[in-house]
Amino acid sequence: MESYLNENFGEVKAKNSSEEALRRWRKLCWFVKNPKRRFRYTANLNKRSEVQAIRRNNQVSLSSPFFAASAVVAYSLLVFLLLMVEKLRVALLVSQAALQFIHGISYSPPEEVKNAGFEICADELGSIVEGHNVKKLKGHGGVEGLAQKLSTSTMDGISTAEHLVNRRKEIYGINRFIETPTKGYLVFVWEALQDMTLMILAVCAVVSLFVGIIMEGWPKGAHDGLGIVASILLVVFVTATSDYRQSLQFKDLDKEKKKINVQVTRDGGRRKISIYELLPGDIVHLAIGDQVPADGLFISGYSAVIDESSLTGESEPIHVNSEHPFLLSGTKVQDGSLKMLVTTVGMRTQWGKLMATLSEEGDDETPLQVKLNGVATVIGKIGLFFAVVTFAVMVQGLLSCKLLEGSQWRWSGDDALELLEYFAIAVTIVVVAVPEGLPLAVTLSLAFAMKKMMNDKALVRHLAACETMGSATTICSDKTGTLTTNHMTVVKAHICGKTVEASSFKESPSACELSDSARKVLLESIFNNTGGEVVKSKDDKIEILGTPTETAILEFGLQLGGDFLKERQASKIVKLEPFNSSKKRMGVLLELPNGGLRAHCKGASEIILAACDKVIDSNGAVVPLDKASIDHLSATIEEFACEALRTLCLAYKEIENGFSSDSPIPIGGYTCIGIVGIKDPVRPGVKESVAICRSAGITVRMVTGDNINTAKAIARECGILTEGGIVIEGPEFREKSEEELTELIPKIQVMARSSPMDKHTLVKHLRTTLQEVVAVTGDGTNDAPALHEADIGLAMGIAGTEVAKESADVIILDDNFSTIVTVAKWGRSVYTNIQKFVQFQLTVNIVALIVNFSSACLTGNAPLTAVQLLWVNMIMDTLGALALATEPPSDELMNRQPVGRKGSIISNVMWRNILGQAIYQFVVIWYLQTRGKQVFGLTGPDSDLTLNTIIFNSFVFCQLFNEISSREMEKINVFKGILNNYVFVAVLTSTLIFQIIIIEFLGAFANTTPLTLTQWFVNVLFGFLGMPIAAALKLIPI
Repeated sequence: MESYLNENFGEVKAKNSSEEALRRWRKLCWFVKNPKRRFRYTANLNKRSEVQAIRRNNQVSLSSPFFAASAVVAYSLLVFLLLMVEKLRVALLVSQAALQFIHGISYSPPEEVKNAGFEICADELGSIVEGHNVKKLKGHGGVEGLAQKLSTSTMDGISTAEHLVNRRKEIYGINRFIETPTKGYLVFVWEALQDMTLMILAVCAVVSLFVGIIMEGWPKGAHDGLGIVASILLVVFVTATSDYRQSLQFKDLDKEKKKINVQVTRDGGRRKISIYELLPGDIVHLAIGDQVPADGLFISGYSAVIDESSLTGESEPIHVNSEHPFLLSGTKVQDGSLKMLVTTVGMRTQWGKLMATLSEEGDDETPLQVKLNGVATVIGKIGLFFAVVTFAVMVQGLLSCKLLEGSQWRWSGDDALELLEYFAIAVTIVVVAVPEGLPLAVTLSLAFAMKKMMNDKALVRHLAACETMGSATTICSDKTGTLTTNHMTVVKAHICGKTVEASSFKESPSACELSDSARKVLLESIFNNTGGEVVKSKDDKIEILGTPTETAILEFGLQLGGDFLKERQASKIVKLEPFNSSKKRMGVLLELPNGGLRAHCKGASEIILAACDKVIDSNGAVVPLDKASIDHLSATIEEFACEALRTLCLAYKEIENGFSSDSPIPIGGYTCIGIVGIKDPVRPGVKESVAICRSAGITVRMVTGDNINTAKAIARECGILTEGGIVIEGPEFREKSEEELTELIPKIQVMARSSPMDKHTLVKHLRTTLQEVVAVTGDGTNDAPALHEADIGLAMGIAGTEVAKESADVIILDDNFSTIVTVAKWGRSVYTNIQKFVQFQLTVNIVALIVNFSSACLTGNAPLTAVQLLWVNMIMDTLGALALATEPPSDELMNRQPVGRKGSIISNVMWRNILGQAIYQFVVIWYLQTRGKQVFGLTGPDSDLTLNTIIFNSFVFCQLFNEISSREMEKINVFKGILNNYVFVAVLTSTLIFQIIIIEFLGAFANTTPLTLTQWFVNVLFGFLGMPIAAALKLIPI
């Protein structure tokens, strides 16, 4: 079975599966009872093709700024083509732009826009940005002119007065996209009715009603037909209820995935708001890794590079500046930082239209879903064969009787009803035999786990990540913010040859006697060479914005007595190169008040120190950096690092006149200002979580850009670095050959001073060469390749950029390593729960098939009627999935070794339990069929009905007790924690109650008769005996 599944359904991976592989397995699953239900949570490949077509069209329409007069005719043809691909609005707007360019038509806003206090309408704004119309932009007075027409300020932003905000919304709309409406409950009822076998049974029920009423009158003749109808309705409504609850869970999770906050200026103050609250006129601040939240225009910024591939499919980045100011919603800031004016929002943007289609394309199916679809298909074919043979045997039995009686040419209504019953039984065998619930149980279990994981601070973006995380063998974790708290403070500084405690500055900024010149250049460096800001909040309190590292250094600058605004106003920033994890440095070029230029840089201590040839001495004088000074500074760096401090070096360089701002900031010839040591404490509980991973067979590796000594100190504190483990630096790692890496990587526990490509190389080797299942954490834009390469990409929810989050499979909302361990535990729980359900359902499949087939062949009748089989199908399908696929995880799961890449969904242990239990149940049913009348002393005309009721009741109780036994596949104690799973107890209780009702009160519809207490006791006993049998089976070694 496993080799067949791997060969035919194994091409679908946890992520990045080819479209060909996704189409191939669908073709193999040709025998499906209800395609609407089976393929509900799979990717819509046709919608994906539409998305690609839209991106190609976007690429074409955005490739030229505007069309000149000579291209008007050709352009009108393009408009016609765009109309065919739902681009009417954009085409008309750009066409209007071309005509205005040719004829110089002036713009006059509609009256409603004027009355609202604005001077430009939404369509005009859209034509400027989407058409990249520089001439029209200049005609409106540039960015500043548009800001005025939008009644906003590029410095203070829009007013938040409620009536003004509402007026703005009425004219320009809101930043929301059309989403697929939530399906109502009745839609799920209708989809559940699409089951082919249920439809056939419904036809049988109608015919049975018609013939029965003619033959026996009302109401007696209607019992069989109404029984089937009632059973169908029960199956449909229970199925629909389960599916509807799942859809609501997925809807809630989708809302969480789309939560993105941005920094805006409103009423002159900075604040964070949801992208859905953005309005035209808003001033948005974007940094590297952020998503552009709406269409807009560049106001100011440094080295801004935009990745438009998500919108156009074009991988070539776009440089955005005052000459090329156009920004499109949904694109990403690849490098630099900028401030933008929002012009167009929501469905007026190209991203809005793309998102409307994207919302319908669905998530990739998971490998487990695909494999279990394969299992369902194989067993379905077997079930179909048995159903046909069973029907043929029963019909042959009826014909034989009629031949013996000589009445083969005389057919009565009773004969027709009997044939109909045979056909209904054959169809119901298919209902029971096709384990439609297998792939759907995966979805149910994943939906349950995803909802619970959300409560545990983990947002799952892709379904497959849940099950894959359960197989993880390696976790490559960042240090900062994941293993540590990410609450950073400067605790030590080495300035002018002296090491001082930063706490001394809190009491008095002059505690460390710095020369005026040294203090001046230090504060200039801190407040200008930063990606953060010091702002005043609504209540006039000072607030520091930026990354934890930037916040720590800015806070240190304030402790030194510095004034952020004063320093910023004293000099003009000519060029800024933001921090990049590849360069491990950031730099800024300043134009000084006296007209000179000065460059500042900061970054990894060893790298910046290597770029210095001078240093500020204890007197504040600039002196050459000799060997003794280098050794002293290097020793200071090592001392700080051994105390688990992050070290940063600050330096500056006087730039000669004539330097072009288009040239990169110099990388050498700097003067060292000083070294700061930043404390970032280890998170509570990390050491225990690492120990749990080790006991679970999961290797934890630290991959960090920090100094090697800092990395060692933190790794030891976390319990990651153990005896015999290797610590390596990125530059050394890069020099190794393929053979050396294969031998070295299994022993690496810490990689320091690593670049994003080092992390990518490590992950690739672990996955491909060593066949490990790898989980990787990341927070920066440059981590995207490693997150994409890994089996499970884990992005940080607090420190992570939008680019990192989009590349990830799971977002760790609290940036805590302990949450990653919780995700692994839930992943294992999902995998184990699915195996439990598969074991339970396959047992019912096998027994139901063999019992009905063998009975039909040997006695000419099936002991289980269509109504009874439908009830059994619901017990093993929807109710069984609810009971077993929603078991919460236990701590014991983390004491097992991981399944790894080559794990089998149906293990040998499961086959042992399935076959052993199936044999026991078959023996019980067959014994009752052959000896039941003698054992219970059944005589008279109702003896057959009573015996069949006993067989049906015993069969159901066998399934109930087997459901309990299936809670553990290898452990004998199956009752541990059973009362903690309310769903399991509720399903078991409701099944038991309804079974009593069916036997005692619904006999006319279900072909049953009330049983005595003795008969009930024996039925329950037969079911209960399956538990010691299951326990004995678990003692057989596999």
